[in-house]
Amino acid sequence: MKKGLAILVLPVFILACSVEKKAQKSFKAGEFQEVIDTYKNVLAKNSNDATANYYIAESYRRSNRPKEAVEFYEKALSMGVKNDTIQLNYAYSLKSDGKYEEAKKQIDDYLRNVKDEELRKKANEQAEGLEMLDILKEKESFYRVKNLDLINTPNTEYSPVYMDGYLYFTSNRYSSKIYKTTGTGFTNLYRAATEGAVVDSTTIESLSEAINTVNINEGTLTFNPAGTIMVFARGNGKKRKDRSDVDLYLSRLRNGRWTAPQMIGTAVNDPNYWDSTPAFSRDGRTLYFASDRPGGFGGVDIYSARLSSRGRFSQARNLGPEINTAGNDMFPSISDDGHLYFASDGHPGFGGLDLFKVNRGGGRIEIENMGQPMNSPADDFGINLFKTDRGFFASNRDGGKGDDDIYTFLNQDPDLKVVNYYLAGTTVTPNENDSLLVLPNSTVKLLDYKNDEIDIIETGPDGRFLFRVYEHEHYTLVGSKKSQTERYLTTRLPYTTVGRAVDRTKLTEMVTNITYDTLLVLEKEEVNKVFVLENIYYDLDRWEIRPDAAIELDKLVTLLIDNPEIKIELSSHTDSRQTDAYNNRLSERRAKSAVDYLVTQGIDPTRLVARGYGESKPYKIRTSDGREIVLTENYIESKLDVDEREELHQLNRRTEFKILEITQSQIEFDEDRFFKNDGNKN
Repeated sequence: MKKGLAILVLPVFILACSVEKKAQKSFKAGEFQEVIDTYKNVLAKNSNDATANYYIAESYRRSNRPKEAVEFYEKALSMGVKNDTIQLNYAYSLKSDGKYEEAKKQIDDYLRNVKDEELRKKANEQAEGLEMLDILKEKESFYRVKNLDLINTPNTEYSPVYMDGYLYFTSNRYSSKIYKTTGTGFTNLYRAATEGAVVDSTTIESLSEAINTVNINEGTLTFNPAGTIMVFARGNGKKRKDRSDVDLYLSRLRNGRWTAPQMIGTAVNDPNYWDSTPAFSRDGRTLYFASDRPGGFGGVDIYSARLSSRGRFSQARNLGPEINTAGNDMFPSISDDGHLYFASDGHPGFGGLDLFKVNRGGGRIEIENMGQPMNSPADDFGINLFKTDRGFFASNRDGGKGDDDIYTFLNQDPDLKVVNYYLAGTTVTPNENDSLLVLPNSTVKLLDYKNDEIDIIETGPDGRFLFRVYEHEHYTLVGSKKSQTERYLTTRLPYTTVGRAVDRTKLTEMVTNITYDTLLVLEKEEVNKVFVLENIYYDLDRWEIRPDAAIELDKLVTLLIDNPEIKIELSSHTDSRQTDAYNNRLSERRAKSAVDYLVTQGIDPTRLVARGYGESKPYKIRTSDGREIVLTENYIESKLDVDEREELHQLNRRTEFKILEITQSQIEFDEDRFFKNDGNKN
């Protein structure tokens, strides 16, 4: 994998022994090749120097050359070197060299003695991975891989990205300056014209000087779908003594030229930590990347941040423990069919970084190792699909041209059938005649069954929104629109794809797109506007809240939480088949019971007023010819059908809420707080 942008500076466990000042200084600065060269001179005089063997092993591993570290770890251990991690790191290096049985013995022994919980978690992940190897080896594979030898050199080529007939990649092929961490040249960004996987090597060219800089590593890059925004990693210069100075930069294509890159703000970058391996989603609304910042689940975790229509990034969020491990999880990539691919050394794999695919459905996430030959004991990473069944990736496996090489792959699975599910809709609002009008420029969120936000869209003049969804899952749409001139109640709409999946066995095409349609109705937020609560029923002559009524009142709880600026009157009504006094008392008790229930669910009682109207406000219905009829007792009893009479009486036995007040200060839109950014508008 990438030697300058994808390695962490881990805590240094300094042995209580004398070492060369030069080597220690270089080690602390992350100049690992300098350490290796210095201590190899020590070993030339004394091959049993424990300190020299240990630091050479650590330097090889930390500069991502674990195979070379094996013999030096073995020597250091035989000389009695002991600390919290040497045996774990030795096992990792053995696994990367394909020595699985030896690695398993080291891990088993390590687990008998390790006490640190984080290290134990990491060791357990490695143990589980080694146990899974036999299963992974048995997995049937339809992948075919090939070294892209026309583009590879004895130097490093990695992170291939296909865009508009060009293959972009990172390489140090022409660098004359040495990066002291790896002893190799600094990396720049290149491109070559290509038709699919057929690359014209005569067109290889470096990107402009606005992008590539001297004595600094430019790393993984990504483009938005239009190809007008490029985000890439840059860092490892001379100004910083550590190697956490890797950040994400953004450049825009204007008049055929890339603008001077600007570092993305702290909503995405953490200036004190390593941020790299970016990838845009296929719609360009989400940026995925990897970081070793605190608060994650291990070494490097994958994060995401949304890019708004205003060009601002939301606060980055961790993708969670289903994706991220105690190890390193990085190089995310999103395919056209919505699958997340990434590289990890924490999930069960063959050694080093393996390639994984995230499968989702039924509310569950399954992490799939892509198996051999996509994966090897070495590092396999940086996958990019340019079609459903083919793409590129990078690997430093045996048999390549030198360091990291770019490979092509083809999936020849005869049963490969991809179904893309989408939920499309329009935000609308009722007019005075109860017909629906398009509501433009609103915000729509998609939540999963746990009410975690999956995506967010700001609709345009047509009120349209489109989300990718998955089969056999429950969702909630949340629509909102609040400004100084227009206010609508934030509204939730459940939606499910359960039972709606197509039968893949009957599909004839490799790719099938299924789109569901819906309407999201947002009501105007106005003082004195009345809403009827459906299905709020009480037992005869009683006012206690029944379980079925509680279900409906819970929806009102959610509405009040989503709209903290409103104060409401909750009213209860009766039919006219008792005395006025009786009906008034009964309705007041029912209204108070409903309000009391809302308070028990956390609603501030100062936002609620209970009111019983008895039979004084009969329900009005509108007939098909436009006439409005008030459901008085005389009208109802004139009906001959008993069931119909009871149904009309039930309309009068209703519960409503009315907006009494709207607190202005609560609805002011704080843009900076919404985007949670630091002012950077990239």
